[in-house]
Amino acid sequence: MNQLNPSHRAFTLIEVLVVISVVVLLMAILLPSLFHAGASARSMQCRSNLRQLFVMAEAYSMRSDGRYPVAVRYERPGGTFTTIAWDWQHTSGGAGEEATLGPLWRNVVEPGEVHQCPEFFGESTFGNDPYTGYNYNTTFIGGEAIFPNLGWASVRPGLPRAQWRRMETTAVFGDGGWSGGANKFMRAPLNTVEGNLFTVYAGGQAFRHDGATNICYLDGHTGSVAVPHEGPFATTQLLSIMGYPANGFLSEDDSAYDPR
Repeated sequence: MNQLNPSHRAFTLIEVLVVISVVVLLMAILLPSLFHAGASARSMQCRSNLRQLFVMAEAYSMRSDGRYPVAVRYERPGGTFTTIAWDWQHTSGGAGEEATLGPLWRNVVEPGEVHQCPEFFGESTFGNDPYTGYNYNTTFIGGEAIFPNLGWASVRPGLPRAQWRRMETTAVFGDGGWSGGANKFMRAPLNTVEGNLFTVYAGGQAFRHDGATNICYLDGHTGSVAVPHEGPFATTQLLSIMGYPANGFLSEDDSAYDPR
């Protein structure tokens, strides 16, 4: 009569359940740490991207009497309407057209995914930009033309470098966000020049990095802000447009945006 080999004994149900419990416990301990490590790496990459945008803005200013690029202007060369934003340029408003590099990258090699925040996974809400996620201080630094006015004469310029005083506390590039996704025009909350609160509240910052938003300042350093502000003119409708509190302003007034 054959005898069962005791070394080949099967696991009991209790032993299997104990092993499963241990594995589940280890996963519960390790997964949050792994997720946090991944989020931290993405935040560091985001800040590196913002720093590269700043470097290119400085290079642009050396060729442009100290000014940073205009946030957006409009032209009609040969009868074709062209939108020239600081990062990407679109013909015929961007519909069905391939985006080309904007003035920030003029005469520079393809920047690749520098314009893509690694924590933002949505599509562009401006034309058909191939990369998206960041915005630019339009109220005080970039200036802009009001759609659909054409030419340089219609452009409201940003503040000249001679008026910059608080460079270490003034945001120039950051994580852009509103209820529809990302945005590329950073607006200050006091509605100083825009004249349209809907436009202002669509120009907030995205607090997408573990509840913080990344910023590059006019002196070139990067940092994070953890508290979104709703602004002094907040209403239920405006906050809905902004997507608050996932998105918000950097300060309750213009102090985080105005370098004077």
